[in-house]
Amino acid sequence: MIKPELDQELPAELGSVHFVGIGGSGMSGIARLLLDAGHRVTGSDLRETDAVRELRAAGATIAIGHDAANVGDADTVVVTGALWQDNPEYRRALAEGIPVLHRSQALRWLIGGHRLISVAGAHGKTTSTGMIVTALRELGADPGFVNGGVIAGYGRSSASGADELFVVEADESDGSFLLYDTAIALITNVDADHLDHYGDQAAFEDAFVRFAQGASEFVVASSDDPGTRAVTARLEGTRLVTFGFAEDAEVRLVEVVADGPVAFTLRYRGREHRARLAIPGAHNAINAAGAFAVLATLGHDPEAILRGLETFAGTGRRFELHGEVRGVRVFDDYAHHPTEVEAALATARSVVGAGRVIAIHQPHLYSRTRLMAGEFAEVYERLADHTVVLDVFGAREDPEPGVTGALVSQRFADPSRVDYLPDWQQAAERVAELARPGDLVMTLSCGDVYRIIPQLLGALDAGPA
Repeated sequence: MIKPELDQELPAELGSVHFVGIGGSGMSGIARLLLDAGHRVTGSDLRETDAVRELRAAGATIAIGHDAANVGDADTVVVTGALWQDNPEYRRALAEGIPVLHRSQALRWLIGGHRLISVAGAHGKTTSTGMIVTALRELGADPGFVNGGVIAGYGRSSASGADELFVVEADESDGSFLLYDTAIALITNVDADHLDHYGDQAAFEDAFVRFAQGASEFVVASSDDPGTRAVTARLEGTRLVTFGFAEDAEVRLVEVVADGPVAFTLRYRGREHRARLAIPGAHNAINAAGAFAVLATLGHDPEAILRGLETFAGTGRRFELHGEVRGVRVFDDYAHHPTEVEAALATARSVVGAGRVIAIHQPHLYSRTRLMAGEFAEVYERLADHTVVLDVFGAREDPEPGVTGALVSQRFADPSRVDYLPDWQQAAERVAELARPGDLVMTLSCGDVYRIIPQLLGALDAGPA
């Protein structure tokens, strides 16, 4: 894993830029902005993806597979944090003295002198960022943005803007959210995660305190999340705006109806405002309240903000429908932490009606699987009718002896409600055997579990074995 250097001096110009791992959600968005700005962009990735194909169509030259020769005559090399230190392209750049930037440093360079809205938190960042961007555009603004997922209404995860505002999903996983000159900070929650980087919850919270204290204008933060309250209690001299269900929240949720597209009522400055989003999930009412708090504090009209939020159509890999076969709907979701899985499955429950929810869980990271296997099992057993567990997607981590998806399946109280099936074809066939018309199947992980969906749809089409 390559971590960002928080004190790295940025070059005055980037010139031609080579991205190692260009297809990642954050990397592809930054590459798109550099293409838009007229830079020559090259890159490499392990496989063909939609992001790779779209960047090629926009003018990037991209190789599949990593090789030192891919660097070519690049002036700057941008790397993802998930890269291994022995990557041949990374090693060539170091050997030849080509400036190497972590993706967060490249984003910092792009942001330049903009007035920055940074959205951070263990969960809800991508959706909240998408909501703010969508509402701002509906309000007549033209912000630049870089998001961790494609905003459905625009078909892309980043864009340049004509206004001074720039909105980013600020990644806390490796501390890179501390790099940015943030004007307005939104903290969705501070739920324990990324302990492979931070070590413990106290260090995780310390980083959020630094992030919030660095906001030059104001901080918007959850009134309900214990971790966020612990952070905001330590702030001094910071303008703080809170949102949530708590009675003292400045933007207070007083009613949420989640049986389909979520509807809610907000109380703000003595008045109640109602809205109905285009997406389901009670957690999205909370995300919308945070976005509303940012925009209202910026001075926008409350009713106009909510009308803008109602146009938000979601983001890629967040409760995303991929198809329906034999009356079985197949969704994919980025959820990779027990809290996120709980929200995703609760959303599935709110729309499935009389059908059942069948989950396919791909554990993400060996450390998270080891630390949270019991929490994952509890959530899946409580909210899914049946769960199929795949093996661990290690991402930036080396394998740990004895840490497999079986750690999750073995923690189920009722073993008849779970299967541990590392073979993806067997997993797809097992789901096809279980599924009936009216059921909802959902893949959950921020790994590559979405790649099982063609097998899954094929198995459902073929019918039970």
